[in-house]
Amino acid sequence: MRWGLLSTAHINEAILGGADATDEATVVAVASRDRPRAEAYAREHGIERAHGSYEALLEDPDVDAVYVPLPNSMHVPWSVRALEAGKHVLCEKPLTRRAAEAEEAFDAAERSGRLLAEAFMWRHHPQVARLRELLDAGTIGRLRLVRAAFSFPIASQDDIRMFSELDGGSLMDVGCYCLSGTRLVAGTEPERVYGEQVLGGDGVDIAFSAVLRFPDDVVGQFDCGFAVAKRGELVAVGEEGTITLSDPWHGRTAIIAVQREVGIDRVDVDPVNSYALELEDFARAARGEAEPLLGRQDALAQARAIEALYRSAGEGRSVAL
Repeated sequence: MRWGLLSTAHINEAILGGADATDEATVVAVASRDRPRAEAYAREHGIERAHGSYEALLEDPDVDAVYVPLPNSMHVPWSVRALEAGKHVLCEKPLTRRAAEAEEAFDAAERSGRLLAEAFMWRHHPQVARLRELLDAGTIGRLRLVRAAFSFPIASQDDIRMFSELDGGSLMDVGCYCLSGTRLVAGTEPERVYGEQVLGGDGVDIAFSAVLRFPDDVVGQFDCGFAVAKRGELVAVGEEGTITLSDPWHGRTAIIAVQREVGIDRVDVDPVNSYALELEDFARAARGEAEPLLGRQDALAQARAIEALYRSAGEGRSVAL
């Protein structure tokens, strides 16, 4: 599958590495609103073509699929434009914080007969499938609690994640991983949510804490932020033990710790390139060989929960979904 990069964003480095690690993807074009910037980026990364506008890349007949790593507020508009131009689209997470926009984007994908996927690369790592197997096997008994965290400090107020007009904020940047992980472990969608936020930047959340109530009396808790130390974990707590992923979001040290009354078992998972696996999954789905790991249903559920959490934090009350 021949890919075009819609901007020269830093996250492109990860996608380029993923493409290098698989035969299912090759990056053939990059676009910037500054043509010299696009040309310099193409030379640096060995990309065949550079375009001086996003529109020009969408018109490139040799591009099969577009990766959208733009600021959050631009995700849906440019995903829709790419789909309408006949391109498959992998949109960097989060697709959106508004459920209606997620519906709009997937409606555009259906109309165009093209694939749209939200780029949660962590979900493609084998440790996630192993986690799900352990839960389904009843390894820790009945699930009662899910905890997640993802944070790191941001010092610069000029960071795009600190601007409300770009849909910045910690819930959008790192908390969306925690929400995705909590939903995955619970195995269902929350019935109601409650959120608390601390504001910074020009009015974005620089810290966010959430409580989610799932069916069968399962409670999820997560926190994220730009004003606290670097952290990341995902923990499932059952009546008979716990399962802990100490590096769930990147999977660089993919170790699963299963703690029960008899002791702690360590489950090692081989290192992989999650971005390569993501691109391979996308290619199979685009060819119609399999359903994508993450499709419309997951993206809509994610957007609904984010929207409800922001509403809760703004109104100071729990919100039912």
